[in-house]
Amino acid sequence: MLVIPRWKIWTILGICFFGMLFAMPNLLSPDRLQTMPSWLRNTVNLGLELRGGSHLQLEVDLKAVAKEYLSNLLDEAPLNLRKQRIGYTNLVVDAKSAGTPSLTFLLRSPEDSEKALKVLRAIDTGLTVTVENTKVTATLSEQMLEHRNRSIIEQSIEVVRRRVDESGTKEPIIQRQGADRIVVQLPGVEDPAEVKKLIGRTAKMTFRLVDSSVPPVVGAPGAPMPYKAAPLGSEYLEEIAHEGQVRYLAVKKQVMVSGESLVDAQATFSHTGQPAVSLKFNSVGARKFADMSAQNIKKQFAIILDDKIISAPVFQDIIPDGNGQISGHFTVKEANDLSLLLRAGALPAPLKVIEERTVGPSLGADSIHDGKIGTVVAFILVSIFMFLCYGTFGFFADIALVFNLILLFAGLSLLQATLTLPGIAGIALTIGMAVDANVLIYERIKEEIRAGIRPIAAIEVGYKRAITTIIDSNLTTLIGAAVLFEFGTGPIRGFAVTLALGILISLFTALSLTHLIIVLWARRQKVLALPL
Repeated sequence: MLVIPRWKIWTILGICFFGMLFAMPNLLSPDRLQTMPSWLRNTVNLGLELRGGSHLQLEVDLKAVAKEYLSNLLDEAPLNLRKQRIGYTNLVVDAKSAGTPSLTFLLRSPEDSEKALKVLRAIDTGLTVTVENTKVTATLSEQMLEHRNRSIIEQSIEVVRRRVDESGTKEPIIQRQGADRIVVQLPGVEDPAEVKKLIGRTAKMTFRLVDSSVPPVVGAPGAPMPYKAAPLGSEYLEEIAHEGQVRYLAVKKQVMVSGESLVDAQATFSHTGQPAVSLKFNSVGARKFADMSAQNIKKQFAIILDDKIISAPVFQDIIPDGNGQISGHFTVKEANDLSLLLRAGALPAPLKVIEERTVGPSLGADSIHDGKIGTVVAFILVSIFMFLCYGTFGFFADIALVFNLILLFAGLSLLQATLTLPGIAGIALTIGMAVDANVLIYERIKEEIRAGIRPIAAIEVGYKRAITTIIDSNLTTLIGAAVLFEFGTGPIRGFAVTLALGILISLFTALSLTHLIIVLWARRQKVLALPL
């Protein structure tokens, strides 16, 4: 007896209804879309090759940053070596070789090798120091190098994102590629020259004192600052990320410490267990920051990035060693964001455009047209094949295939996924794979009928015995899609998403929707033989 619980029937019908509802915005014009409720405006974003725009590939000069870091040690190493009365010559940073930059010098006496090792390791625990005869070589350890490189890439991406957002570009795609490259895709931007200028600009960060002689000025979001004259030697700057209002603080124009002196900034926790941001300066910055803190206890200072105040903490104590901490009412996310902004402003790595290409809107329109034709042809051929092979049951599979596409676009819309040419290929592949489960079920039903089982019972047995095979075959494909998503980038990930989503939806349509259609048909027709 074919029985499907009522709750399951309503669940299947509900999923199909909401699938049509969330896929519908993709068929509406932009003007019509604006009249829809905000929760029903999600559509599938078109990738660069479909919408047209610019593609830039940037190379981050990690070697230059490592050289700069070691160069900062040149200020500390001589002082510490002299304190221990270690004679040396030729203290330089070697960055000409193909490998990682290194700090090298020659000892006057080989007997000082152990003392030299201790001195350098005391300066920075992340150094790997070796001594060969009288030559001492210090390089960044692999662990520290990996951590710094990862951090620098994140900083560079943040700088690029800030620059691109400043240009008003909508929906830019900015992501890491490989060990030292960043891919920037700008849909709708045909001339990337201005964007390249913005990307090439270095984020400028400074530490300045807040002028406490005047109160902050509060303005309305999106409106210009209400006019108020700043005291002589000060200026009003906007304080960003201040919820509910826009504030302008008067800060002194004199730069106390420049952002180039900041070595690192990391999210951490204060002694009270609250999220905070730790700061680390180089030797020059540490001295300046110590003087600044000593002379301004309980006074507010401003951290300014690109002429906007990203934080305005208060000096609670003297910071003598160049390791400070910004604490306040941060959430963990806010602390992470602030530390990333600080690092982005403090350690901008040189960026080089190594690849640039432009996709015209006409070429994108051709790609969309060809993708539509390919998808429609695949759908028609698969539908004809299923109908010719399985008759009425094939027609039921074709109905499920229609809902498979509807649910797929609904899922992509809810995920705000970006559709690319590989993504279209994934959809076309999904169409072919969507009927695999139906083929396995129908063939299993045929076998049961040949074994002498009655038609109604054969349907139930066919579904039950085919489930294991269907799940196994689709699980292996899902594993492949997961690997592509994890290790792929850009369009490869788009292909993996459409493929994985299509497989999951095909399982639903084959095991639930098609089953429901067949059960309702069998009850209505009271069949004595199956048209297979």
